[in-house]
Amino acid sequence: MIKTGKRIKPKRVFSEEFKKKLVADFESGAATVRMMQAQYNISSSALYRWIYTYSKYNEKNVRIVEMKDSQTQRLKELEQKVKELERAVGQKQIKIDFLEKMIELAEDHYAIDVKKNSSIQPSGGSSPTAKD
Repeated sequence: MIKTGKRIKPKRVFSEEFKKKLVADFESGAATVRMMQAQYNISSSALYRWIYTYSKYNEKNVRIVEMKDSQTQRLKELEQKVKELERAVGQKQIKIDFLEKMIELAEDHYAIDVKKNSSIQPSGGSSPTAKD
């Protein structure tokens, strides 16, 4: 302890093998920076520095963007919504095919045009107005 009453945080030194292992975990997607930060109690700036130093893919002055959990969840929700809509479209298409077949059978059985029933007289509507 020093005179100000604050504790001195001991400086930790990590081996190069440990750093490379964490970078490999990051690159493979096995762990995110946030997960490693919480698990090993290492600052994110140190982790990013190691990534820039030991990574095969990342270079300095290139921003690393990680998907947040909420974005990943949103992507999964949207994929699920697409599947539901595709299923609904498929069901509607089956229903349309069924109804068209029923119309075709009714036309064959009753010998009338169900889609266009010509026996009904068209309405007279309003009479045309005379031009002055």
